[in-house]
This record gives sequence, C-alpha cells and structure tokens, in this order.
Amino acid sequence: MGFFGNYDTPGRGVLKTPHEKRPFFKFWEVYFRHMWHLMGLNLLYFLFTLPLFVMLVAVTETGNMKWMILLLISGIVGPATAAMTRVVRNYSQERPTFMLHDFRKAFKTNLKQGLIMGYIDSLVIVSFIVGVPLYSHMAQQNNIMYVPYVLCLSCMLVFFMMHFYIYQMMCSTNLTMKQILRNALFLVTIGLKKTIYTLLASLFVIIFSYLLLVMPTTMPVGMTLLMFFPYTFLTFVACFNCYPVIRKHVIQPYYDKTGEKNPEDQDIDPDEVLFEDKAAEEEVVPVQKKSKPKVIK
Repeated sequence: MGFFGNYDTPGRGVLKTPHEKRPFFKFWEVYFRHMWHLMGLNLLYFLFTLPLFVMLVAVTETGNMKWMILLLISGIVGPATAAMTRVVRNYSQERPTFMLHDFRKAFKTNLKQGLIMGYIDSLVIVSFIVGVPLYSHMAQQNNIMYVPYVLCLSCMLVFFMMHFYIYQMMCSTNLTMKQILRNALFLVTIGLKKTIYTLLASLFVIIFSYLLLVMPTTMPVGMTLLMFFPYTFLTFVACFNCYPVIRKHVIQPYYDKTGEKNPEDQDIDPDEVLFEDKAAEEEVVPVQKKSKPKVIK
C-alpha cells in the first residue's frame, strides 16, 4: 500500500506524453512563451510599414498626384509580410527559430511573390476605399444599389479572410501566385470554423487599435501599441488557427501523392528508440488476496 494510494494494481503504466491542452489555453501558453520575440518582430515589421503611413498622410493632406509613389512604396510591404508570417508560423508551431536570420531569408525567398501580392493588396484596398462609400451613397438614393453595395462589402470580407492563408502558403509551399489565391479562397470555406474564430479575433484587435489611434487622449498609447503588438499578434492568431488547415488540405496531400514523408511529422525512428514502453499491451495480472501471516508465539 502506497502512502497516497495502492500502486500494486496492474495498469497501463505512465503515459508517454502528457494530455493535450485545450486550444485556447495552449494558444496563450505558446504566445506568452515567445511574446518578447514577437514584440521585437512587430517593431521590425512596423519599420517596413512606416514609409507607407508617411506617404498616405502626405497624399491625404496635399491631395496631389503622389498616389503612384504611394503604390510603388506599398509593394515592399508584401515581402515583409511574408517574412514576418514565416517567423510567426515557426513560433506558433514551436519550431526552432532565429528571428533576424529567418526574417531576412524569407524576405529574399518570397521577394517576387511578395511584391506581386503587395501590389494586389494596394489596388484592392484602394478599390474598396473608393467603391464602398460610392455604393453606399448611391444606395441611399436608389434601393437597387444596395445589391452592389452588399456585394462589395462581401468581397472585401472574403478578401480579408483569404489573407489568413495567402502569406502562410507563400512561405510554406512552392505554389504559384494563381494557385495560392485559388487555394486561399477554398480554404476560407473548408476551414470555416477556424476562419470565423480568426476573423472575430482580428476584428476585435483592429477596432480596439483604431479607437486608441483616433482618440487624442489615447493616441500615444495607440502608437506605442502599433509598434509592438498588433501585427504579430494577428498573424500569430492566423497561424495558430489556420496553418493546421493548410497542412491538412494543401501540404499533406502533396506528400501522400508523391509517397514522400512529410518532414513536419514528428514520428520517432524505431531504430533510434533505446527502449519501448509496452505497458498498455501487457496482460493484466490478477491480484491475489494476501493471506494473514502466521505468528509464532
């Protein structure tokens, strides 16, 4: 009889791995484990977006023909986003990561596709900025115009959700830009549950950050927050939720088709195992009732 219980009873033995935590608690555990690195990465990414914000303010105030310069600058955000996504994905999947080295390497590797996606994002954003208020104004005068207005909002929402998958596939696969965009559209619906969770979390962070920036009393706090928090946090949420969907429906089918072993699999080589725990396969030995010991007087 043990002090806290009877350990003489046969059973499965000690489990090889601890019980898996719920996704919500695992998310925060992994995030806080890498929080300081993610804050530094957010600052690095912020430096790439800073010229874009400066040009945007200049164009808004002057109203001259600097839109072309703004579009040219905006393209560089694409490779930076792909590089940041690569590093954040590694953190979210608990992979060994050297932040600056991996960021620089991913930036060079995804330079071409990143520039293309950066320009696509810029053109689409400008289209939505012009189209949504225009259709809204026209819908107030003619009810039939609510149809293109709702379609425009729906397309904007779907395009936003596609970004949960676009840059992750860009830095994780060798797909073409056309294949990435097509797969991203399908994955939005295939992984709808995870997509919705990511969307709700993203909208909350974006609205909260926006309110801090527009209010004069909280603007310094909002700017500080923008430098260290939102970009990597939103990317971390997307990677944590959506990368398993990419791995299941895009990456794993490729290895199944080619017959190759997925390097992401964490299977242990049997030749490298020193001993194997087969307690679960052992037959249960019946416990014999202990007889009362004889006492010689």
